[in-house]
Amino acid sequence: MQLSATSIIGDTVTNHRGEDLGRIEDLMIDTENAQVEYAVLSYGGVMGMGNKLFAVPLDALSLDEAEKCLILDADKQYLENAPGFDKDNWPDTADSEWQQSIRRFYHLS
Repeated sequence: MQLSATSIIGDTVTNHRGEDLGRIEDLMIDTENAQVEYAVLSYGGVMGMGNKLFAVPLDALSLDEAEKCLILDADKQYLENAPGFDKDNWPDTADSEWQQSIRRFYHLS
């Protein structure tokens, strides 16, 4: 299946219990591999203010076609403890140590 970036950006992310975990704000593309590596998930805050951003490896998300949302296998508390960042202080997503730590956090390595 192929989806356009605009069809994913803004989509709701929930967990298997149906809890709202946030929305996809952006997609990070590895230009060397020409692959989407991370979805930037926005969680918390009020009306977009004070929200925390998370780089979630794309393979940590699954698509629920019936509900038209993405599923992350995590509860809210787990996500609250996830390594995140704010809109003015993005991590160096090209750093291999950072990449490995994020993949480990989401149990992908």
